[in-house]
This record gives sequence, structure tokens and C-alpha cells, in this order.
Amino acid sequence: MKNIAIEFPGVKALQGVDFTVHTGRIQALIGANGAGKSTLMKILAGAYSHYTGSIRMDGQEVDIHTPRASKAQGIEIVFQEVDSALVPSLSVAENIMLDVMVNKMGGRQWINWAELHRSAQAVLERMGVQLETRLLAQELSLAQKQMILIARALCEDAQFLVLDEPTAPLSIAETRELFRLIKELAANHGVGVVFISHRLPEIFEICEEVTILRDGQVVTCQPTAGLTSLQVVEWMLGHRFSETYPKSQVPIGGPLLEIRDLTAREEQVRQVSLRVNAGEIVGVAGLVGAGKTELCKAIFGALPVKHGEIRLRGAPIRVRTPHQAVRSGLALVPEERRKEGILVEEPLFVNLSLSNLAIFAGFLGFLRKAAEQLAARRIVAELAIKTPSEQQKVAYLSGGNQQKVVVGKWLNTDADVYIFDEPTKGVDIGAKHEIFVLIGKLAAAGKGILYASCELAEILGITDRTYVMYDRTIVKELVTADTTESEILFYSTGGK
Repeated sequence: MKNIAIEFPGVKALQGVDFTVHTGRIQALIGANGAGKSTLMKILAGAYSHYTGSIRMDGQEVDIHTPRASKAQGIEIVFQEVDSALVPSLSVAENIMLDVMVNKMGGRQWINWAELHRSAQAVLERMGVQLETRLLAQELSLAQKQMILIARALCEDAQFLVLDEPTAPLSIAETRELFRLIKELAANHGVGVVFISHRLPEIFEICEEVTILRDGQVVTCQPTAGLTSLQVVEWMLGHRFSETYPKSQVPIGGPLLEIRDLTAREEQVRQVSLRVNAGEIVGVAGLVGAGKTELCKAIFGALPVKHGEIRLRGAPIRVRTPHQAVRSGLALVPEERRKEGILVEEPLFVNLSLSNLAIFAGFLGFLRKAAEQLAARRIVAELAIKTPSEQQKVAYLSGGNQQKVVVGKWLNTDADVYIFDEPTKGVDIGAKHEIFVLIGKLAAAGKGILYASCELAEILGITDRTYVMYDRTIVKELVTADTTESEILFYSTGGK
């Protein structure tokens, strides 16, 4: 890709970018949120046609202005937001073979369903994934959905494979299996791989070369051998960075949130009891599939509860729906931000007022747009959301800035307890720091924080106490200052 540039209303997303990928090699593409990584890859995928510059394959210029043209060149891309790329009402096999059914059936009008399922199963077996091909996509976990998208790309015999944050929803074992597959594709099948990730240890483990973007331009392109994480971070941010977590010591008050013997229907969460005090940041640690997300949703009324009690400020509350949870003083930042946290086709100011429309309602309940926009400008400044204005459609923001919107919409409420479910997934190190600072401010204001994450370094860095989940229940309570990553991991894997 040579001298690539593209603009959106009010934003120069890319300026004169050169990017090269070789067959049989694994190339990292990294940068802070908003640097232009996903935009550059969407141009390569044919999703954006109004760019300038040229794309060459084997030295010959090619015309890539549509997704079909990109696929014709053997380019397959697995984007970060998996739900936007799957059809929930179709089966695993149909989602894997979707491109084949649409583009390669020729004049045939009939589908051989047995052959379709056999082909899908063969791709899954090649990946080392055990998954029933007749299950509907809507019944799957986030990690399983990610595997389906990777399988879809592999069944096309790609020459170039682009993976955008592929390990974000995966367990340690699933990540190892994915890395094995990527290395095999590059070494034995000559596939060129572009690997986008904010997890720097993964970059050094699997990639031979790294290209770093900042503010829509290439900062450097170097072999990973000999580089350090700190050098990479400083190139990404453009300034020196302290890796310490911004944890402030604040007075811990009395109990705010108390959960007693909470069990969700179908036992997605089993007999959970926990406590969050005023001013306290409480971690919920566990591996993928431990039940952290289900616990957060059950507390927030988004998952039906079989039995148990939720108490806020000492009084029992009835939480059967998210609406009741918000009215009671709870706020949730969900794991799947585009699916559950924001309205991507609406402007930023609409999203930031969603959680408390009543304060913006005027005569006869009509919304006061000027008041919405004024409040939005305040939150944009407070959270350093990178946007030309509060009128910008959220779909055009980077992943990290979208996450800030998910958090920011709760700042218009007077919530007592904030529940964060994997809030830094797909977020760069600079934006993570800003989220941690915000969480610290909420704790200092006397709010209670429940912080669910499989990133153990974050749990150790910002929490006061930690509950460890395994097999959908809490198995251990730890004082964070007195524990270690290895101890948390021990209990996370079923140790006793």
C-alpha cells in the first residue's frame, strides 16, 4: 500500500501511509486508538473506496474499491467486532461457509447441506476447534464467534490474512492454538499475516516485524527482535510513558452493594456472594468462560435470576430489568460495547444522554437538544474523547473512543455502583490509563466499583480486594495487596 490517504467529515484519518506485507511472514500493525489501523485495513478490505494512493500485489497495481475485489486478490480480514460480521440466526456451518455460498455457487440453485457441514467441520478440525456445526451463532460465546470468523477466512484459501484483535475474547489455551495455526499458515502455506493487537507480549511472541501508526501516519517499521515494550509504547504515544497503574488510596466506607447467594437461571452463575464498599474497587478475576460477564449481567438485571438477594446501601432492591437497575443506582459498562453499550449509528451526544434522558426533558417531555450537546461537550473534554464534535456519529470513532462513550454515558447519572466488564478490551495503553484514572476518580467520590477482567495485571494494579471465579461461582476472596498473579491464576484454574 503506497501513499494511502483518506478523510472523513472533519477528520484526516490517514496521511501518506506506506505499508508492506510479505507472503509467509507475520507483520504487526499497532498504534493507539484512533491511529488509523482499522481504517487502513478497511481500505485493503474494499470497505472504503474514496481513498487516494495505490495498492500493489507482486509489484502490479490492483484495483481494490469493493469487498469483492479484495477477496478476488486473496485478502481475508477478521474484524474485531465479531457480532457485526455474523448472522445470528444462521448455523455455525452457514456462517463459516457464507462467502462460499454467496460468491462461489455459480449457476447452482441448490445447496448440498451435508457437504456444507462436512466442509465447515473440516476447517474447524484444522483449527483444533470442537464445535457443533448445527448450533446457531446466537447461541455461542464471544470466543466461539471469533473462531467462526477465523474459520470463514481460512476456508477461502487466503493469500493474506488480517486479524484485528483476534485474541481479545480468547482463553489462554485458545490463544495458544490460534498462534500455532497462524505460524503454520505463514510457514507452510505462504500466507502473509497482518496481526493487530494492543497486547504487546503477543506482538513480540508471534510477529517478525512491526509497523507503528500514530495520528494517521507511519512512525516506524522495524523487526521486533531487539525492541522493548517501552520503546514501542513511546512510539505509539509520542511521549514517554510510565507503566505504573494510577491507583490512589481513598478512604473505604461502609457496604454499598451486597450480593447474597445469587444464582442465575440455568445456573450460568451459581451461589455467588460478594460485597462492594463505598470508595472501594473490587476485582472479579477469572479466565474466559468463568462466568464474570454472566455475573455482571445478573446483578444488572440483564440475566434472569433464579434466587438470591441484592442489597444496596443496606436495603434489598428488586432488579429484574436493566431499567430497574439504573433506577436503583447501578451502572454497567458491558463487554460487547458495539452490541450492548452504544448506538453506533447515532451521534455522540445522543449516546451520552441515553442513560438519563429525564434530565434533558423539557416541556411535555420533549428533549432539549442544546442541553444534551452541552453536557456531551463536558464529558468529551473530561474523558478526552477524540472527535471533531459531539455531532459525530459514534460508528466513525475508534474502538478506544467508543469505549469512552460507553463509560461516559453513565456520568450523567447519579449511580452508586459502577460495574465494569472487561472495559479495556481492544483499548490501547494510553486509553487504558485514562479509564483507570476515571475509575479512580469515581472511587474517590465514594462510588463502589466492581471490575471484572481476565487481565490479571489490571486486577492487581487497580483493585483493593479480588474475588476469583471458577466454573460460574466465586471460589476465593483475596486482599489484592497481599496476593500475586500466580495465586489468582491458581484459583482461576480450579486450584484448592
